[in-house]
Amino acid sequence: MAKALRKSELRTQKSELKVEKREKRSPLELDRLIHERLRLGIVSALAVNQRLTFNDLKALLQTTDGNLSVHARKLEDAAYIACAKSFEGRVPRTEYRLTAAGRRAFDKYLSHMESIIKAVRD
Repeated sequence: MAKALRKSELRTQKSELKVEKREKRSPLELDRLIHERLRLGIVSALAVNQRLTFNDLKALLQTTDGNLSVHARKLEDAAYIACAKSFEGRVPRTEYRLTAAGRRAFDKYLSHMESIIKAVRD
């Protein structure tokens, strides 16, 4: 139990350091956390759906359990998405939703991409 708690504390500390590092980025840099294809897919899907289950995301993004769980964890560690675990009968159910911080980061990412596209076209 103490070991699990310690791992959780370390993960929280790492997340806080990553957030600080992201905040120090140049305004010209893309948010690398969102820019990766699968994570962009997760955030995009959650931006237009209030909640999606793990299986919904897996089917929508056509990916594997392992790949989805790793990328969802990175977004969760950054506080871009929230995860709620429950049971339906005896079947576990994992639901994800976009957090306010995730929405802001996604909106900023989209604005940045739009400005890059506009600059290239002009």
